[in-house]
Amino acid sequence: MLLSACSGTPFAPVSERTTASQRSVPYRVVNAGDTLYSIAWEARLDYHDLARWNGLPSNYHIKPGQRLRLRPAPRLKQARPKTLVKKQLKSWSKAKAKPAVRKKTPQRSQASITRSRPIRWSWPTKGKVIKGFSTRRRNKGVDIGGRSGQPVRAAASGKIAYLGSGLRGYGKLIIIEHDELFLSAYAHNKKLLVRQGQKVRRGEQIASMGSTDTNRTKLHFEIRRRGIPVNPLRYLPKKK
Repeated sequence: MLLSACSGTPFAPVSERTTASQRSVPYRVVNAGDTLYSIAWEARLDYHDLARWNGLPSNYHIKPGQRLRLRPAPRLKQARPKTLVKKQLKSWSKAKAKPAVRKKTPQRSQASITRSRPIRWSWPTKGKVIKGFSTRRRNKGVDIGGRSGQPVRAAASGKIAYLGSGLRGYGKLIIIEHDELFLSAYAHNKKLLVRQGQKVRRGEQIASMGSTDTNRTKLHFEIRRRGIPVNPLRYLPKKK
């Protein structure tokens, strides 16, 4: 899904990535360098849903040329044979004649309920926020100004889910998977210092700030919950 470029500039801003008509396309062909995470990111989908809709293995392996469904498959109503309907009616009439016995349903203990630990977030780099999150302006994250080569650090611990320049408008991009709910992205980097699948700690340097696919040196930072962009300032600690 391509980003529409602004008039008068060669760059495709992150804030104008996909149109409604592009998101309505039911399939996406995998290109070289794509990962499930990057495709889910550009389509604003939860990667768990994308994997389930396409019956992908637990390692989320995809290959170039593969077609991925971007919507759940429609459910087809099958006509039931008349003989089957008659048998069901007979069984229902017999069941009504017998008194119903309620079975006790086992209650789940608190120990069996798995809860994800709250994520500790920190600022991915030093600098002033030059553009904030906005649903009206379609800015899916925050832009932080700085100097070329300035350290870009992981905002929380996690695993490198994607790195590369395959998503137009993001330049050299890193996406980190933190848990089952949250992903974060770091765009326009000058140099990437991590590898695919690498585990990183909060505060660890993952890149150096740059101006790839944009018109000034900055870091575009996003947080997504279940594939939906959220305001990073709600999660990052307040600056003193």
